[in-house]
Amino acid sequence: MTDGTTAPLIEVEHLTMRFGGLVAVDDVSFAGRPREITAIIGPNGAGKTTVFNCITGFYKPTVGRLTLRGEPDYLLERMLGHEVGQKAKVARTFQNIRLFPGMTVLENLLVAQHNKLMRASGMSVFGLLGLKRYRAAEAAAIDKARQWLERIGLVADADRPAGELPYGAQRRLEIARAMCTDPRLLCLDEPAAGLNPRESSELNELLVSIRDLDGVGVLLIEHDMSVVMRISDHVVVLDYGRKIAEGAPQAMQNDPAVIRAYLGTAEDDADA
Repeated sequence: MTDGTTAPLIEVEHLTMRFGGLVAVDDVSFAGRPREITAIIGPNGAGKTTVFNCITGFYKPTVGRLTLRGEPDYLLERMLGHEVGQKAKVARTFQNIRLFPGMTVLENLLVAQHNKLMRASGMSVFGLLGLKRYRAAEAAAIDKARQWLERIGLVADADRPAGELPYGAQRRLEIARAMCTDPRLLCLDEPAAGLNPRESSELNELLVSIRDLDGVGVLLIEHDMSVVMRISDHVVVLDYGRKIAEGAPQAMQNDPAVIRAYLGTAEDDADA
């Protein structure tokens, strides 16, 4: 956790996304800092996933600048989707788990390192010849995968098909797979969805360790307020595509505008 004075890692400035006449995101600005977990919350349809889709290159924003700070800075809105991941080092998980269910748990972590292995193999030539450069890269990839298996408690399941894992274990594996790409920014779309309390607690521990041990900035979309309040450093609240509040988790929990967005008011009920 930072003291709030650290320079931003990701800056979202005046982000607007229109689909024809529909404005899904309307002039939204916020920043996420390194070694912090920034949660983006709001009711269904608030525009949270659209913000993620713009940051990770799935959508080109209608208006706005998305800057990943570093050496060099990357203007994400100008990059192709695969470049956001490979060059800017932004990784993402989705609401619906997207593992390779027929591959083993270990293979899912190795496939995340495919690009690095392909470069080491000279696009397969060195690998076919069994040269030392490729063998060293392959050994490093296996070592990294096994380290993540230890962190998510799945060493004993390394050779098990990923699709056979319990749901909570699949969630942790998906996050570990994203981390095997060495991201600077990790974007998680509702990682606690469908988890029981024990699995949510395990998820919390994993995300805090990614923040504190790996130094990775995390953007988190989440409906489970127990997760948001326990692990977030900063919260951004959206409603109908606009930012209505942001600040520390406790402040957002007590903010009247946030309460209205989630719970409605007597006036809203009367107008319904």
